[in-house]
Amino acid sequence: MFRAATFFGFLGLAGLAGLIAWQGYAQVLEAFAAAGWGIVWANLFHVLPMALSVLSWRIIWPGRRRPSFALMVLVMWIRSAVNNLLPVARIGGEVAAARLMIKHGWRRSPSIAGIVVETTVSIVTVFILVVSGIMLLALHAPGAATMTRLILGVLATVPIIILLIVMQRYGVFGLLARVAHMMAGNRWQHFIRVTARLDRAILTMYRRKGRLLHSGFWMLLSWYLAAGEIWIALQFLGHPLPLLDCVIIEAMIQLVSSAAFVVPGALGAQEGAFLFFGAMLGLPPDKALALGLIRRCRDIILYVPGLAVWQAIEGKWFIARRIKPAMQRQQS
Repeated sequence: MFRAATFFGFLGLAGLAGLIAWQGYAQVLEAFAAAGWGIVWANLFHVLPMALSVLSWRIIWPGRRRPSFALMVLVMWIRSAVNNLLPVARIGGEVAAARLMIKHGWRRSPSIAGIVVETTVSIVTVFILVVSGIMLLALHAPGAATMTRLILGVLATVPIIILLIVMQRYGVFGLLARVAHMMAGNRWQHFIRVTARLDRAILTMYRRKGRLLHSGFWMLLSWYLAAGEIWIALQFLGHPLPLLDCVIIEAMIQLVSSAAFVVPGALGAQEGAFLFFGAMLGLPPDKALALGLIRRCRDIILYVPGLAVWQAIEGKWFIARRIKPAMQRQQS
């Protein structure tokens, strides 16, 4: 998987370079440079949607005790950094997040269950965002062929979302463990017990419909609030658009990025979406690609430091794991 993701990453990077060359390096980079401090402010604004998504995650956390908001912000930051910068097909961040929660003293089943259900809530709310974006786009720039393709593409995901939810509600992890047990014998007994606890935790979370709806509200609001990044960036680019148009662009970016999940950071695909849908909303090509580059700066401003913090934490744990046995041997 790593080799495939790396290949697609280089392919996306080549596509990005091709798009900029096609529109003219000078014009795109000139528009990008004109944004100035807007590049920083637009990307720092992303902290607000991230905080709302953390609030959504915290609401559905199983059990009475919940992790601190600060810890969950840290984990969400690292999780986003891993998913956006590393070739992990947008699932490595969830694995890293579960490990961080467990290493910080939270039980395994609630930690994993919370991430599984929060990810499902995120998928459902992105679907709502995309549908609303397509409806707004149809009102703004009606085009039968384009709208048909977008609608069919979104409808194709409905069975997948339904299947994902049904599998979780009926104990998919326990089912996989039982299949492994039938194939490998008693060696998987402990794994079966662990997955049974995980399935119970997930089912308990789905039974709390009030919490789910509350969580979904804040998650959906975080997706809509992310359109503020585009609105701020366009102000500094000198080509402002109405906030609803920015919602359309954000929705279409999420649609394309989800479809291009095998490409690290949706390199190339995301910028192509800015160019295509920006043109439908009257955004000049150089401004659209400059907007894509501003969004790409988020990786440097927010996510590269997130990876550095993650490595520092992992390094601290690694050193502690090595030193402790040595100290025990000296004392004995």
